[in-house]
Amino acid sequence: MEIERDKIVTQEETGELPEVDQVEERVEAEMKRIEGRAKEGVAQGLQDKELEREGQQLQEEGEQELEEQKAEGRKQ
Repeated sequence: MEIERDKIVTQEETGELPEVDQVEERVEAEMKRIEGRAKEGVAQGLQDKELEREGQQLQEEGEQELEEQKAEGRKQ
C-alpha cells in the first residue's frame, strides 16, 4: 500500500490545532479558574473587595474559555 502524497491534508491546511495545543489551552483556562478561586478566597479572608472582584473575574474568564473550547470541540 502506497501513500498518495497529493491527497494528504495537514492540520495547518485545515486550520485544526494539534492535540498538544488543545490540551495546553485547556490547562491554561483551568489554571485561570483555580487562581481566581484562590484569590477570591484570600480576598474574603482579608476583606479586600477589589481583590475578590479580580478573583471572580479570573474565574469567570477561565470558565468562559473552557466553554468556548468545548463548543469548538463539538464542531469538529
